[in-house]
This record gives sequence, C-alpha cells and structure tokens, in this order.
Amino acid sequence: MGIPHFLVIPFPTQGHLNPSMQFSHALAKNGCNITFLSTEFNHNKVLMLKAAAASSDHHQDNLLGSKIKLVSFPDGLDPEDERRDLQKLLFSIRNTMPSRLPKLIHEINALEGNNNNYITCIVVTINMGWAFEVGSSLGIKGALLWPASATSLTLCDSIHSFIDDGVVDSEYGLPVKTQKIQLSPDMPLMDPKDLPWCSLGKVYFEHLKQEIKTCKLSAQWWLCNTVYELEPVAFSSSPKLLPIGGPMLTSSDHNPTSFWEEDKTCLHWLDQQPSQSVIYVSFGSWSLLDQNQFTELALGLQLLNMPFLWVVRPGNDEKHAYPDGFMGCISNKGKIVGWAPQKMVLKHHAIACFISHCGWNSTVEGLHGGVPFLCWPFRNDQFVNKFFICEVWKAGLGLHKHENGVISRDEIKKKVEQLLGCEDIKARCLKWKEIVMESMEKEDSQSIRNFQNFIKWTKE
Repeated sequence: MGIPHFLVIPFPTQGHLNPSMQFSHALAKNGCNITFLSTEFNHNKVLMLKAAAASSDHHQDNLLGSKIKLVSFPDGLDPEDERRDLQKLLFSIRNTMPSRLPKLIHEINALEGNNNNYITCIVVTINMGWAFEVGSSLGIKGALLWPASATSLTLCDSIHSFIDDGVVDSEYGLPVKTQKIQLSPDMPLMDPKDLPWCSLGKVYFEHLKQEIKTCKLSAQWWLCNTVYELEPVAFSSSPKLLPIGGPMLTSSDHNPTSFWEEDKTCLHWLDQQPSQSVIYVSFGSWSLLDQNQFTELALGLQLLNMPFLWVVRPGNDEKHAYPDGFMGCISNKGKIVGWAPQKMVLKHHAIACFISHCGWNSTVEGLHGGVPFLCWPFRNDQFVNKFFICEVWKAGLGLHKHENGVISRDEIKKKVEQLLGCEDIKARCLKWKEIVMESMEKEDSQSIRNFQNFIKWTKE
C-alpha cells in the first residue's frame, strides 16, 4: 500500500474551507498526500490574494507544498452571481460538479499510478455528500468532516426523532411546542428554536434530511473538529463520531484559504496594549449587521472607552456609515481591520474578551485562547454554540435584543463590563484552555490517537 491520498471536498464557504484546510495540513504533517478541490470562483479568489506573496519557486496550483495539491471545478454560477444565497449555490453545485468528479479521479490516479498513490479516501463537508456516491461507484472510502460542533451533528442526525416526538414539524423543522428540550439528564434545558436548521427554511431542511441520510449510508467516519471533553454527550450517542480537534488546531496559525488578506498590523498594535485590556470584535465571514445595529455597536464600543480591535470585512465598511465623530473619538483607543489572523489574535495576551457570532471555528479558537465570550449569534448552529458557551461551559454571556430587534449600545457596554468583572468566567475559560491545549500537545491524547487511527483505517 502506498502513501494515503485524500481527496478533500469542502462546501465553498469560509466556515467549511478553513477546517478542511486545517485538516489537510494535519494529514500532510502525518505524511499523507492531499488533493484539495475548490470551486473555480474561490480558487481564483484565493490565488489572486496569494500571488504577490507566493515565492517564485511555487507553482500556483501547488502553493502549499508537495503534499497538498489544489484543483478546482466551476460551481455553475456566473461570476457576478450572489454566492451568499445558500440554496442557489447548493443546487448549482449539485447540478454541475458530480458529473466532472469521476474524470478528475481517473486523471489523478493515472498520474499517480506509478507511485502507487491512488486516491484512497474522499473527505467532504456537509452539503457535498454527492461525492460519496461517485467515490462508492469507484470503490473509494468516504468520511464526513463536520465543520460545526459534534452536538450540532447529533442534533441533525436526530431530526426524525424530533419529528416523531412532536418537538418539530416535518415540513420546516420548526418547534411545535414552546417547552424546552434536554439533550441529556445532566445538561441544562435548551430552547428548540435554537436547533441548527431553524433559520434555514423548508428547502434546506429537506436537503439536510437527505444529506444526513446519504452520510449515514456512505461515510464510514464522521470526523469532528472538537475534543471529547467539550462535548461528551455527543460522542456517547454515536460510535461513528470521532473527535480530532487537537491535530487540526495545531495545523497552522495561517489560513491559506482566506478570502481576504489578513491585516497583521493588528498584532503589532496588540503588542502595545496592556494585558487583558482589548475587546476583540469579529462576526466571521458570513454574518452582516444592518446600519442601525452597526451604529449601536460602534457607539457601544465608544461608550466603553477601552481598547478594541474590530473586524469590519472588506465591502462592509462601504455599506455602513460610522457615527459622526466616531473615528476621531476612538483614534487612540481602537483599531479597525478588514480581516485579522484570528488564531494569533485570540492567543494574544492583550485580548480581554471576544464579541463573537459564535461560529464553530471562532468558538474553538476562543476556547483555545482562554478568552471569555460575549455571544452574538446570527444563524444556523451559532445558537447551539451560544448555548454551550453560556449554559454548559459557562465561558461567556449572551446579549439581549431590544423589542425592536436591535442590541443597544447600553446593553453592549453593560454586558462587556459584567463579563470582564466576573472572575468565575475567567477561571473557567482558563480551565477550558488547558483542556484544549492538552488535546493538542499530549501525544497520547484522544484527538491525536483518533486522527492516527483514522489514517490507519484508510490504509486497510
């Protein structure tokens, strides 16, 4: 048997690409070969961003070294189409990419045949389950890389049980009752409106049910970017789930699949700030604030009169106007960047707290940094993550919306001050940091053993 060769196929959003590339780096560190399949739109976007930084001896389709090769397919959309429309993107990919995959696999295998380096396993994130059908027809193993929490995966896997028990309806997946649910006897009650599919609508709910069914039939392993100690209940529910978060967190602080250039000047700026003094604000790659909410956040940061680092993604600063006089008032206190090297930011001693959308990548990175959270979820699994941060791990606080649906500047100021004044939360954050660090650094940690056992399985 040659070196294991993985074909990694993430759904083309930043929240799927990041963990998929971390996973690929971890495989490469273990001597494996990886072909990383992106959409042409994203592939070109990333290559344009990296072209200036790429050294002359690196070919463009091989920027990450000999172990990771980048390839791409069209997603079926026109360049000017809105790829934030999840449903449109999803079904365009489904209609475009599956017919091309067998040819790509045959070409790769023909090229690598002399080295006995055939593709041994296809790894996909959710929404790309069609690739399992192609792989299965060619006798190739399959594994699901779940980009969210293990708990959100077990919730999705339990949809039919929720329907049978009358918790949600069968058409939209929305709560039928107002009563709360309990994921296990030793966990707090959870509001069923926070289930991860509730914000996505009927069409996606139907797709999700079918996608989970496909993964159950075709994916021998469900790999989760987490550690056992964070979510033991999820792992007790299914032997298929495999926590491999440790190796993924240690893969790289740099993100080669980012859609935006990281502004590393913020790290030098953080070096000039006192320890645990800076509020870090970032809502990830997808979430957007309307003008009213943008204004309230800006004024809340101004009211706090503390150093802050605020990520305002490129394009958003053109859509939103800062309050009159805001830039002058915060010129000595705040730094606003288009995109930040978040893993490095959250490990910096100057960070006091993290105002976050509670995406899973951000949640894990915040826990790794030992940083208290102020939770501001927008959609999907972010509400489940907020539930864990606030109610299970007790590593942060939630923000409450006014009756007009806006989180006010006074609420932001009050909750930041409450969070920074709570020594119990700070202590728990440091405890979770130790747990996550141990899963990364101990050679016999469960995450590392799981990862190595997964690689061995692909050789069998």
